[in-house]
Amino acid sequence: MTDLPAFSDIEWRISAGLTPYDQSLAEMEARAAAVAAGEARELVWLLEHPPVYTAGTSADPAELVDPRFPVHQTGRGGKYTYHGPGQRTGYLVLDLTKRGRDVRQFVHALEDWLIAALGRLGVNAFSVDGRVGIWTRDGGPEAKIGAIGVRVRRWVTLHGFAVNIAPDLSHFGGIVPCGLPEFPVTSLFALNGTKSLETFDEALAFSFPAFLKTLDPVRQNEA
Repeated sequence: MTDLPAFSDIEWRISAGLTPYDQSLAEMEARAAAVAAGEARELVWLLEHPPVYTAGTSADPAELVDPRFPVHQTGRGGKYTYHGPGQRTGYLVLDLTKRGRDVRQFVHALEDWLIAALGRLGVNAFSVDGRVGIWTRDGGPEAKIGAIGVRVRRWVTLHGFAVNIAPDLSHFGGIVPCGLPEFPVTSLFALNGTKSLETFDEALAFSFPAFLKTLDPVRQNEA
């Protein structure tokens, strides 16, 4: 467990190995309830899951093509996505009561944070209006490198993001990722050979202060 020195009020946790999805969901929800009650610090939790498909609140059963891995219903927004080894999943338990209470701004800030982190690793990533997530060009067509799915309860955020560092991309074949069959998925490894989650974590940590500043309600009012 490592804290960012400049943000001692937020726990920055990196879990080694593979964390079962049910276990992480239960811990995240308990932490969110404690944050809402003022009994715990906010949390940024970086981890990997064993192979699993998760269904968001708008998931279409027809888009579960081949349930080769366990399927979990979840309260986050979005459709089906895949989690597995080689993918950096990040759960954010942040109190929006002190960060502007603007869910749309939070999602945009999250997109910008991931884009900035990928940019430090040489990937030109971007967001697209009408398509939540992180996109890039894999030799030509737009391809998805990161998924975003969030939930807000009592103004505390749950869930977060999943960025493909070096997963087995064939595992996405069991679903229509995020309900967008016309777009492929890609990974940092496929783009430039980077497969270290630690390298991506360092880029996330470097870009984290700018992410928090974007959520500063004073800064938002000035804008």
